[in-house]
Amino acid sequence: MTSTEATIPTEPAPGEATLRRPELRPLWDTLHSRLSSGRPVTRVRFGPLDDTQREALADLLGLDRLPDARPSVPLTRLEDAVTEVSGRTVREVVTELVGPLGDRAGERRRQKEERAELWTWLAVHETVRAQPVLSDWAATCRAAGVVAGSAEHTRTLLTDALKVLAELPGQAEPLPVFAARVLSGRAHALDDGTPLSALVLRALATVYDTVPPQSAAERRALWTRAGVADDELSATVLVGGLRPVGDGLLARLTTACTEAGQATSLTLAHVRYPGEFTLSEAPVPVVHVVENPSILALALRRFGPCCPPLVCTSGWPNSAAIQLLRLLADHGAALRYHGDFDGEGIRIAAYVLDKTSARPWRMTAAEYRAAVARNPRGPQPGRITEAPWDLELAEVMAEHDTAVVEELVAEVLLKDLADVAQQRRPPGWP
Repeated sequence: MTSTEATIPTEPAPGEATLRRPELRPLWDTLHSRLSSGRPVTRVRFGPLDDTQREALADLLGLDRLPDARPSVPLTRLEDAVTEVSGRTVREVVTELVGPLGDRAGERRRQKEERAELWTWLAVHETVRAQPVLSDWAATCRAAGVVAGSAEHTRTLLTDALKVLAELPGQAEPLPVFAARVLSGRAHALDDGTPLSALVLRALATVYDTVPPQSAAERRALWTRAGVADDELSATVLVGGLRPVGDGLLARLTTACTEAGQATSLTLAHVRYPGEFTLSEAPVPVVHVVENPSILALALRRFGPCCPPLVCTSGWPNSAAIQLLRLLADHGAALRYHGDFDGEGIRIAAYVLDKTSARPWRMTAAEYRAAVARNPRGPQPGRITEAPWDLELAEVMAEHDTAVVEELVAEVLLKDLADVAQQRRPPGWP
């Protein structure tokens, strides 16, 4: 055989020609769809067929009369006919004539498994566990479903949102600068109107227990509250009893106010640019942190220049408060936090413990029970979320349904501070 003869196309075998008749295309298309469903197929119905299509089907099946315009053919009958004509199976013929078969049922199962895995991953993520209030946000994400129909795309978006939440409060950076720092140079990833921005703002609204922002002004205000697009002068934190060593501005300011028995209002600029700064106490100094300014005021009134180091977050800590606590911890301080025994107070405590190295200070279920016993007629605590440091606390608070604000346990806190104050009392002090 010459090379020319080898390239001459050959006519398909008679059986193959039968299978490739254009009139049978509705059959193969319907079979492809049914066999790609991933479900058992015993019979296939298709049509309506015109007369030529009915004749082609009758020829394939060896019928002595035309089938109905909408025939329902057993798959076994088709298998026998196709095998007799071509020696192949229906699946092989359909794959060749139409394309690879799918498995839609299997794909649906896979997608369902991917989504279940996605929501489980989100629910147990370290950022969500550290601030249990975010479990409510995770539930709203799950209710909204995956983005663009893809669990993979949704996980990527959620991963970015969790990165942002872990970095908050910000450092008074403009939003694009913050986004570029946290999200690998993507300066516009958090621009107003982006899916990521909406996701993070919904999380912040959940954390702060506010309604999701609706206007551009409300969105800016929420970013500012989280320390982004803020400025270095508006964010302040109250400090008392801090007596660091050094010639830096922060050391001189706090030491001067401590010696005068006064509190210091530090701006974020003071904290970000402290200058020379060393904590002189040995062993490791303990810095107590409270939620309410009245506790700091009572401590200063009682201990004066001997007041132990005390930081007040004034409710939700802003960027100045968090940065100061981190600065103190970096210089060797051990942080101890106390706040209100109510729903928001527990969320604030979880936030502080997550963002800094602070540990709870008299914030256990046992301390709450003792406080309620002394103050049984408090207001309702509001929405209660889990306290990661004491899983019993939320349950006990829900059982008693009573809030105990920090001022009502002030004497207990001041007794803890008294021993430290005694050690700091200068010679000759009354």
